[in-house]
Amino acid sequence: MEKHCDLHTHSIFSDGSYTPAELIREAEAIGLTAIALTDHNTVAGLPDFVAAARGSAVEAVPGVEFSTDYLGTELHILALFVKPEHYGTITDLLEDAQRRKDESNADLVEKLRRAGYDIDYAEIKSRTPNGQINRAHIAAELTDKGYTESIQAAFKQLLSPKHGLYVPPKRIGAYEAIRFIKSLGCTAVLAHPFLSMDEAMLRQFLPEAAQCGLDAMEVYYAKYDAATTALAVQIAEEYGIKPSGGSDFHGKNKPDIALGWGRGGLKVPAAWCDALKP
Repeated sequence: MEKHCDLHTHSIFSDGSYTPAELIREAEAIGLTAIALTDHNTVAGLPDFVAAARGSAVEAVPGVEFSTDYLGTELHILALFVKPEHYGTITDLLEDAQRRKDESNADLVEKLRRAGYDIDYAEIKSRTPNGQINRAHIAAELTDKGYTESIQAAFKQLLSPKHGLYVPPKRIGAYEAIRFIKSLGCTAVLAHPFLSMDEAMLRQFLPEAAQCGLDAMEVYYAKYDAATTALAVQIAEEYGIKPSGGSDFHGKNKPDIALGWGRGGLKVPAAWCDALKP
């Protein structure tokens, strides 16, 4: 029987609802052989994650998801197989990015307050580990207070840049992030490319990305249909990029996405995890 893994998940240390230990326990319960924790722009949950996997049947793959910029488009780059000795280096790089992100989110909440939405930034921060929040936390607050029907609706109706309330912070360049990841000896993976790029932009991005050291891209992803998956597989093969995949599990913050299985059909081969090891 084929074994499976999940190489893209989130915990309470970014915008997920599971603790790192809960992720490990759930992965073991559903029979995954490996799981990567890739919280947004932080490695704060990795020590707990690695510790929780000791003695379990699940391989913990320590990771982080970098929010980067490519020609004005936000791209997410994963670093997988992060070593403990590099936690500090990554944190140092991300501190300034986190400050800019915090300022952007605070500005967003203030604009929402002025527009009549009774939410408080300090209150939202107080309920998150390390006080680090994403727009998903703001969306959850809007939904909990009945302003929107769901987190997804909050993004569509209020939190997208096109609505004029959210101003994205300046982000690290995508190629710079890839070079940084490779300088640490980690595996660099382009996350869910077709969430933010069309085929033409992806083909424009990949040649230099490969030169910078990009190892893989997510060709299996919870929100991809069969045609998108097939196109992603084809393009990865054309550019000599290894395949990766993950659910992008967030727990109750993305209730339609299940750990390991996405929307039911996601089956990332465990062999892909082994192939991505540095």
